[in-house]
Amino acid sequence: MKTHTNGFQCYRCGTRQASDFAGYNCPVCGGNLEVTYEWPRIKPVPGWWKEEARGDIFRYAALLPVTHLEWASPLQVGMTPLYSAPRLGALAGLNRLYVKDDGQNPSASFKDRAGAVALVRARETGATVLCGASTGNAGSSMACLAASVGMPCVIFVPEKAPTAKIAQLLVFGATVLAVQGTYDDAFDLCMEVCDRRGWFNRNTGHNPFTREGKKTAAFELFEQLGRVPDWVAVSSGDGNILSGLWKGFRDLKDAGIADRLPKMLCVQSDQSNAIATTVRRVADSGERDWGRVAISPVSATTVADSISVDVPRDGLAAVRAVIESGGAALTVLDEAILAAIPELARASGVFAEPAAACAWAGVRAAASTGLIHSEETVVCLCTGNGLKDVSSARKVAGEPVSIAANVDAAMWATDALG
Repeated sequence: MKTHTNGFQCYRCGTRQASDFAGYNCPVCGGNLEVTYEWPRIKPVPGWWKEEARGDIFRYAALLPVTHLEWASPLQVGMTPLYSAPRLGALAGLNRLYVKDDGQNPSASFKDRAGAVALVRARETGATVLCGASTGNAGSSMACLAASVGMPCVIFVPEKAPTAKIAQLLVFGATVLAVQGTYDDAFDLCMEVCDRRGWFNRNTGHNPFTREGKKTAAFELFEQLGRVPDWVAVSSGDGNILSGLWKGFRDLKDAGIADRLPKMLCVQSDQSNAIATTVRRVADSGERDWGRVAISPVSATTVADSISVDVPRDGLAAVRAVIESGGAALTVLDEAILAAIPELARASGVFAEPAAACAWAGVRAAASTGLIHSEETVVCLCTGNGLKDVSSARKVAGEPVSIAANVDAAMWATDALG
């Protein structure tokens, strides 16, 4: 399969690198890189998706930076369902709400998209060991995909990562290093070890190919809806999912496939709000020299572990996505995130972990202030299945009704249902 990639460009200073550049970050300023393309003059790009080829993200191979699809995982990544959610939307006065359930990916997380493309890239470069740092989802995703092709995988996690996510990592056979510290400590340690050992580094933001996998959700939304939505709501920690979705929509427009772009809604916990704070500062100042924009770290303590980040590793790209899309960034309380779990489940049938439910909490808040209007088409991205963090769900799900083992007790307990 031919790829139209022509190199890399730095998000911070704009410096370009050729397509054979073997590094991860900009050699000039150290900023994160994005993969760039030179699309054919014939528009739209011919064969941008091929349903008969694969039923996963590699149906969009013409818009991706990898060529050896025979090295992809045999697991189906992507093509997750997009549900119309009228009852959920009614709770916020929205008539055109959709929920994209990426908890149905192989490892029950959106992160499989990033891992799938990173895996092919790793094999194309001759890598022998895959490595990454994670609060759980990115790591369990990489471990899952690595196991599907028999590659060794080493994952650094903060010691307090949720038990279910640690279990996934271990079941898939990864070497798991539980770091006595935060996700940011695990990230920095992983970076150092990868440098010393020469391992393929899958780390979010640092590896530009993770963004290329995540952008495929934008392609699916366009295909499933038949148009570009008005808003896409994304919960954010490192910012890589948000920047990936925005890049996907930009690629669709640049390739002549879509004729417009959506507004991106970045939703963060108020206990992990580095990106939202920076967006507000940049919007107020009018600053557009991205080399001058600094993202101040925070001390993240949110219950939504997947978005609990002190230093957003793809923060600048996420800030740019919000500003360039004409979107918005907002924060919600942890109490609202937890309350969103049963609300999302009971009104749409989608069970989300806290970080995924955060997106719905943000949509609700945005609708209540008039930021999102009732007739706009809104997609709420559910990034991870609720079984990833059952303990959080149990805090807000209520308790079962305890009854005696006889029919009279059961009848009494269900009288209200008729």
